[in-house]
Amino acid sequence: MSVLIALTIVGPLAASGFGLLVRERHRLRDAITLMGLSATALAAVALLIDVQRNGTTVVRVGGWDPELGIVLVADQFASLILVVATLTILVVDIFAIGQRGTASTGDQTVVGPMLLVLTAGVSLAILTGDLFTLFVAFELILVSSYVLLTHQGRAAQLRSGMTYVVINLLASTLFLFGLAYVYAATRTVNIALLAERIPELDNGVRLGIGLWFLVVFGTKAAMFPLFSWLPDSYPTAPTTVTAVFAGLLTKIGVYVMIRFHTLTGMDDLGPIILVAAGLTMIVGVAGALAQNDVKRILSFHVVSQIGYMLMGLGLFTVAGVAGAVLFLVHQIPVKTVMFLVGGLIEDDQGNSSLDRVGGLAARRPIIAVLFAIPALSLAGIPPFSGFVAKLSLIDAGLDAGSIAIVVVALVASMFTLLSMSKIWLGVFWREPTPPSEPESSKASKRTMGGATMAAVAGTLAVVAFAGPLWTMSEEIARDLLDGQTYIDEVLGTDRGGVAAP
Repeated sequence: MSVLIALTIVGPLAASGFGLLVRERHRLRDAITLMGLSATALAAVALLIDVQRNGTTVVRVGGWDPELGIVLVADQFASLILVVATLTILVVDIFAIGQRGTASTGDQTVVGPMLLVLTAGVSLAILTGDLFTLFVAFELILVSSYVLLTHQGRAAQLRSGMTYVVINLLASTLFLFGLAYVYAATRTVNIALLAERIPELDNGVRLGIGLWFLVVFGTKAAMFPLFSWLPDSYPTAPTTVTAVFAGLLTKIGVYVMIRFHTLTGMDDLGPIILVAAGLTMIVGVAGALAQNDVKRILSFHVVSQIGYMLMGLGLFTVAGVAGAVLFLVHQIPVKTVMFLVGGLIEDDQGNSSLDRVGGLAARRPIIAVLFAIPALSLAGIPPFSGFVAKLSLIDAGLDAGSIAIVVVALVASMFTLLSMSKIWLGVFWREPTPPSEPESSKASKRTMGGATMAAVAGTLAVVAFAGPLWTMSEEIARDLLDGQTYIDEVLGTDRGGVAAP
């Protein structure tokens, strides 16, 4: 189904171009954005169904051999994450349309088109089968995300946007140096061929490559100690932007890290990754406890939750990697909905400072419910999706005998619950405060509330389909750790032109 793969990348870019041409005609631009994102999401769903029925789809762009050409790969891992990612962006765009015209949003003419460009970059990063195209995808994401961060032109946004860009450009520079070194050592940047050739390199060279790309992808994922750009960048951006960033961008870094480090057999780095995972959990949640603003608390939790996915990867077992995959699927909608609820709080109160808001449980009970469900999930309370995902990781850690990281994960979960309680007591349980003026229209409130409810439903769907998702996650983990399955699917039986140097 190569057409579906092309549609998830080319479709959003084409729709973005049309959207920019009519950006001053709001209704037409919004309609184009919605149609583009809906078509991309439907193509992703159809691709997942096809992969489940017929196996991995591989597209060799231009018919070139994998050693030199661009290869796009839709396996179970890629198609599953692609579905969750595209549906998430679609929901956020609906929220953005509802939020349009409120006093806090400012100029929105480029938001829809840039979301489409971001979607194309995310799709390309998920589907690519070579590191150079991955670099291009990261740059596409970086350009669109910078515009989304700074399009309102506020001083705080420009300052934090510059920090975001500088750190990510540094990571991109390191990525280019890494590409050059990998190509010099293996004569390829194709991931399937790297899965064959990197394990054959000298141990020092192999581990050097693994550490180098751990830093590159770890910066994108906001892993400790490479996370400093995130807590300052996210709170200053508009709600729709922070929701997409929190739900997706760091998770794409984790996705790539899981794929690269498992396929290339970097299990020797397991202890280092586990240490980084534990520090990421604790430093992130400690930062959250120290904050007094909803957005800043949630931004530090983006960092903290990355540690759980790194924990699964660092175990380098089927159960651990499967737990990381399931946690990734759970985190994308949960983090998105948390920031959307933060947007609803700001829309009602005019700000999200815990010192200046209160009483929403009595006055806006719907917002309270929409916050409580993902908050309990984030803390790992049963029966929500966070409990299922964290239980799988804790069980994997116990099976592997990694007691220390299990203890750290449980402590971080308790602190997460404490910080969620801090938001609850401050925003929902204190003396009621009057709504901000001017308030959004009823139509805008309904649209924003409906989009947030859809995101909450996504978190509940993870629980409802936990069994099939866990089965799929185990299959994905086996294929990634085995490596040979991915190699055979991408390269096929015809190995002409791809022999090792």
